[in-house]
Order: sequence, then structure tokens, then C-alpha cells
Amino acid sequence: MRVLAAPDKFRGTATAAEVARAVAAGAATAGARTNEVPLSDGGEGFLEVFGGANRSTVVRGPLGEQVDAGWRLDGRTAVIEMARASGLELVGGPDGNDPIAADTTGTGELISAALDAGARRILVGHGGSATTDGGLGAVKALFPTARLRGVELVAAVDVDTRFVDAAGRFAAQKGATPAQVELLRRRLERLAQVYRDEHGIEVDQLAGSGAAGGLAGGLASVGAVIEPGFDLISDELDLVNAVERVDLVVTGEGFVDASSFDGKVVGGIVDLGAELGVPVLVVAGEVFDGVGDHVDAVSLVERFGRDRAMSDPLGCVVETVAHRLAHL
Repeated sequence: MRVLAAPDKFRGTATAAEVARAVAAGAATAGARTNEVPLSDGGEGFLEVFGGANRSTVVRGPLGEQVDAGWRLDGRTAVIEMARASGLELVGGPDGNDPIAADTTGTGELISAALDAGARRILVGHGGSATTDGGLGAVKALFPTARLRGVELVAAVDVDTRFVDAAGRFAAQKGATPAQVELLRRRLERLAQVYRDEHGIEVDQLAGSGAAGGLAGGLASVGAVIEPGFDLISDELDLVNAVERVDLVVTGEGFVDASSFDGKVVGGIVDLGAELGVPVLVVAGEVFDGVGDHVDAVSLVERFGRDRAMSDPLGCVVETVAHRLAHL
């Protein structure tokens, strides 16, 4: 039997690559051959999907500290994960963040480093940001933006949120109080007008422009194309061909709910399997919103109990896949 292990990360407990290896280990007990293709939807893990960092640059972190941020260069294509330079984890989470001061300067500096290294195609994964600066820090770091002429700059996103809405939807998760959320919303409104006046781009009309606190919109104002991260990765890795060549696809993430089917890895894989007639097994830490009623999904919490599912998720994945393949 041929299996494709194509999971997202289990946030906070296991990387996508670790989960893919666990799927392969479980499949091996049933004599199956597994192709491991860890995935991302544009957020955390984006860089690892393309092979991980092979370059690093010291840049400004979200609150001004120096950060050694890894990125990747393959030929003329650069891959950047904005969270490596401007991520919430870099400041210790929402409790350590200053949501008003946090900016994306470091992400712009990584893009600049890629330009200096000769990149003509730059893929920027959005997600896990500490920022709601509308990408202003990044845009300033890229001055003069004429350097981007002839460069394919892609903002890979996992949300449809528009520019000004980024404050209301995400800023509280980054430590903002209700009053700060409103301040950030007004700031994004003014910045949308600035981008319109200076670059002629109506960023607030672009789906996904609110990703990473508006970074996607800021980059779009200087020529970036905003693309769904899963679709971009699917094309880059030729997922259609990978799915067509197997008998079962195993995907998953830490929490699967209705939002998992809106531009996320799990939903993308389920749709792809349905289109190609290949069964898909979803393995998740927890399953919500009745997803298990219409998708073949296993909740590790339900199967193994919360304590073990949280302390040994990879072991649970191995056992789940082994059991499923043994009973096919």
C-alpha cells in the first residue's frame, strides 16, 4: 500500500515534519510505503516545506531587538517566513508584546537581503506575527522600492481577512486591549489611504491583505501578489501528482474545525483527495464543529485521552495510523 503523509503542524506540540515521520512509522508496521510531504498554509512551517533555512541574516525583531533570522535561497528563488523576523514567539507571546510598537521592519530587511543576494522570485509566508503595522516597517525597509521592479514578490497567506479588518480579528491575540484594537484599526485606515495615494493600490479591497497584521497589504502596495498559501505550496510541490500516486493520504493538524476547510491544509487535502478519488484520513489533536460527521477524522484526545494526546501526540499518531491500515 502506498501512503502520502501530508500533515500541517500540531501547533505547540509537533512540527509538520515530525507528524509526517510519525505517520510513516505507523504505516510501516502495516508494510506500507510512505512519501512524507509536510505542509503549511503559509503560516508557521512555511520555510520548512521548502527545505528549511540555508541562509541567515541579522535583522530588527518586532520590538527592535536583533534577531538572527533564517531564510532560504534556491537559485533565484528566496523563501522567507515572516515569523522568523517579526513573529509573536520572538517576544515571548502576547504577554511580552507591545502590539502598538511591534513592526515588520525585520521582514523587509530579509526581503532586502534576498534582493541583494540576487533573488528574482521571493515567497513570503505570513502567519504567527507580533505585528499590526500594516506592513509599514517592511515597506520602509525596502526603500527605494524601485529595486522590486521585475521581481516576483508573493505574499502567501492563509486568511481572506482584508486590510483594516486585521486589527479587529487578530490584534487581541497579539496582546492588544480593546482600546488598542480600535487605535490599530484607525491606524490601518489611515495607512490604506497612504498606500492608495503613494502607490495607487487599493489595499483595503484585496482579499488576504490583512494577513500578518496587514503585512500582505503593505507588500501588495509595492507590487506583491497575494496568493493562498496552500495553493502556492500545492503547485510548488506538485501535490496533485503526489496524491494521484497513492492509495491513502493522511493529513492533520492540532485542532480541526470548520475553519480548517477555509484555505487551510486539511481542507485543501480533503478537497484534493475527493477530486482525485483518493481516500483521506484526518488525524487531529481534537475535532470540533461536527467535522467528523462528513470527513474521516480521528481525534487523538477522544481516542487516547487528553493527557496522553498532549504529552505524546506523535506516539498517538503512530498508533492511529497503524491501527487504521491494519483494518483496511
